[in-house]
Amino acid sequence: ERGIACLPERVGEFQANVETAIEYARALGCPQVNCLAGVVPAGLTRERAEQTFVDNLKYAAPKFEAAGVKLLIEAINTRDIPGFLLNTTKQSLSIIDAVGSSNLLVQYDIYHMQIMEGDLAPTIQKHLARIPHMQLADTPGRHEPGTGEINYPFLFDFIDGLGYSGWIGCEYKPLGSTQDGLGWVQRYLGAQAH
Repeated sequence: ERGIACLPERVGEFQANVETAIEYARALGCPQVNCLAGVVPAGLTRERAEQTFVDNLKYAAPKFEAAGVKLLIEAINTRDIPGFLLNTTKQSLSIIDAVGSSNLLVQYDIYHMQIMEGDLAPTIQKHLARIPHMQLADTPGRHEPGTGEINYPFLFDFIDGLGYSGWIGCEYKPLGSTQDGLGWVQRYLGAQAH
């Protein structure tokens, strides 16, 4: 379903799932959780879906904060998931501002944002204080770094230079085998890779 947080008829289910997500996060020692907005179904206006998303986040953010868990939202490109509610960094930040919680932040997916808006380095730099987690894949194809158009060596150095200390999750489909798909990381791990 790609998330239910924007669906007005499922608010009760969303609220019940907040407690479950907090329980899982505690059990797993997970310091942050991504809340997927969902796909706007036919017959529902984007405005109503966005208001439902904001209202659900207003409910969830303080509960996650009380549990010591950051709540994140992620924009996703319209090519891979047509109709997904949240599509750009600007829209994500607008939603966060509407919610008004310091415990709601951006999960920045480099792959999705390259497709939707480009301008990766300046966007990351401008909003780094609101980005505690990033994800990557190259485009086109959603494969490992080095298989597409994104200049990952430059971007990794740039992000390091900003002092980013969070994780960058690998969310890609290896072009070949899983082992071969990890070859790009060797230069960043050095002696740790052996």
